[in-house]
Amino acid sequence: MNEPQKTEEAKLLTEIVLLTFRLEGGFLAAADRISAPAGLTAARWKVLGAVLYEKRSVAEIGRVMGLKRQSVQRLADILVAEGIAAYEDNPAHRSAKLLVLTAEGRARIAKLSGRQTSWANRVSAGLDAKSLTAARDVLKELIARVESCEVPA
Repeated sequence: MNEPQKTEEAKLLTEIVLLTFRLEGGFLAAADRISAPAGLTAARWKVLGAVLYEKRSVAEIGRVMGLKRQSVQRLADILVAEGIAAYEDNPAHRSAKLLVLTAEGRARIAKLSGRQTSWANRVSAGLDAKSLTAARDVLKELIARVESCEVPA
């Protein structure tokens, strides 16, 4: 059977994928360092961030953050047990509770704000908004394409 030849665009996409994996590792390491003083991890911060402005079910958090529902459920249960978040009844779905931040959760997120802002300012220094906007837009397009493209069997 003949293997298909990679197009130039597919080669570039593969390079972007590998660079994205490396970037994700850097982002997660930075998020762990930023969130540690608030007694959080990058993963817990990610879940809390998903409900910072809007109550969401565990399944919704998974969809928004690109995480498996089971891993979100495990983290949400830990956050609730520690008093950082709470479950509320969901008027739209009886069995899918909504996760919300408690006052303690909001206080912990507030502790991170200045640290995250300082880090983001340093990382983005010297990059122009036009380039960052273009990068953001390409990432959004790639996310949409990856999420809608079936992987061959």
